[in-house]
Amino acid sequence: MSVRGPQLPVGTQVVIRVAAPDDQGGTAQRGATGRVAGITPDGRYTVRLVDGRATVAQRDQLSLRTAYQDEAIELNQPDGDRLVREHTIYAVVVGSRAFGLDTDESDTDTRGVYVAPTEAFWSLAKPPTHVDGPEPEWFSWEVERFCELALKSNPNLLEVLHSPLVVRQTPLGEELLTLRRAFLSQLAYQTYSGYVLSQFKKLEADLRRDGQPKWKHVMHLIRLLLSARTLLLEATLTVDVGPDRDRLLMVKRGELPWVEVERWRLQLHEDLDNALQRTILPAAPAVATVDSWLRSVRKRSLDGA
Repeated sequence: MSVRGPQLPVGTQVVIRVAAPDDQGGTAQRGATGRVAGITPDGRYTVRLVDGRATVAQRDQLSLRTAYQDEAIELNQPDGDRLVREHTIYAVVVGSRAFGLDTDESDTDTRGVYVAPTEAFWSLAKPPTHVDGPEPEWFSWEVERFCELALKSNPNLLEVLHSPLVVRQTPLGEELLTLRRAFLSQLAYQTYSGYVLSQFKKLEADLRRDGQPKWKHVMHLIRLLLSARTLLLEATLTVDVGPDRDRLLMVKRGELPWVEVERWRLQLHEDLDNALQRTILPAAPAVATVDSWLRSVRKRSLDGA
């Protein structure tokens, strides 16, 4: 008879979840620990307890020792969907609609920032750092995680701060927007160009294997380089692609030869190198400024503000 669930190897440390008779006429109590000694013909496990006794149990009557300990102290996790619904301070539409590259088939992708109540962090069950949902195509970060990633010039996070399509904005969200420049730094040079370079290596592999790359992905990588160039030269992030829209859509449709696309990419990398030499962006973001604001947000949460 087959064993239900993943088979436990001989020697696995387990905990008995229900009391069961032992081989000495006694009872193996719930919570007794031992090791799997074998599997009976009917698919049950023989468990050798720490005092030498043996008992037999079905798979659903056993837990891995470490899992049993985790279950014993497990708390109900905070409701991520509720955090997003009740504590979002800022949310925007990103992706093709924000870039000015949308078509009739484009999804509406929403990204947001929520502030978990400060008291929630005092529990062993911490609030989630991010939540996928509750609506389709809606993804949110807890404000601390958002700040951490944005300070590292993560392109996705910086675009959230600069999208023109605002869905929700509270007074705290307005404060976050006033800090946009605090997140900007020369780190963008490494994050944007490094990511594009690594992704193009994968696209070249697709080209060799399949005869063509994923053109939509190619378009967005070129868009990232265009965005980074403007960021370094003008110390501001422009999300809408503006005059580059038509050419980018040609890339998406596969209407530009790969050689031309690659030439464009290499030129943009060169432009980024030159822009880095002239940029007025600071070498590092204003971490202390952002940290001070985050501390004030946590304190105001306690004060009920």
